[in-house]
Amino acid sequence: MITCIAVDDEPMALEVIERYCTKSDLVELKAVFREPVKAVEYLGRVRIDLIFADINMPDISGMQLVQTLSPRPMIIFTTAYSHYAAESYNLNAVDYLLKPITFERFLTAINKAVAALPGKQSSAGKDDDASVFFKSGPQTYQVRVRDILWLEKDGNYINLHLKDRTILIRESMVDIFDLVSPAEFIRVHKSYVVAIKHIAMIETHQLTINGEKIPIGSTYRETLRSRLGID
Repeated sequence: MITCIAVDDEPMALEVIERYCTKSDLVELKAVFREPVKAVEYLGRVRIDLIFADINMPDISGMQLVQTLSPRPMIIFTTAYSHYAAESYNLNAVDYLLKPITFERFLTAINKAVAALPGKQSSAGKDDDASVFFKSGPQTYQVRVRDILWLEKDGNYINLHLKDRTILIRESMVDIFDLVSPAEFIRVHKSYVVAIKHIAMIETHQLTINGEKIPIGSTYRETLRSRLGID
């Protein structure tokens, strides 16, 4: 489980993070701070894995706070302003959450932190057992990446097709590569993202995975063939 703190000068924003951390089995919230200086003092005594840091705070910003830390925990910035995104990633932030933060978006950020946790991929064979947590209604499922066959858009939801079942998750196709690696998955249609290693056959307008036919959109066809080295 990831240990974390939250730093924000807005009490309501801290309440949201506290509530979301309580709902998730992936993260343990150790402390919250409205004053960044007190957070720095705490971090001088206690080692944690992750900081949720608001960017706009009096006296010292979230980015300034992060720059004072050594060693530096993983960072997820929270803010109401999108124009800080590029700068936040320059500080190697795990993610950047725009307020108001939904639980689904929070969970996506935590999944990234779990994947980035130092030592997670250190042991032999660990990559093949890599897993992602997906929120589906009141349940959260741990899914091995190698078991994901394809993802299919269904209105405001996505059907996550596995070898033995299908899980309905509330997520958009735009953000899907926040959940799965673009090195292992590819978009082949406006409504489909597939696991490259599970493709059994490719035809002009469709491909086959696990006996199921999946359409290939005309705008994605050349990218797919180029990616797979097909002339």
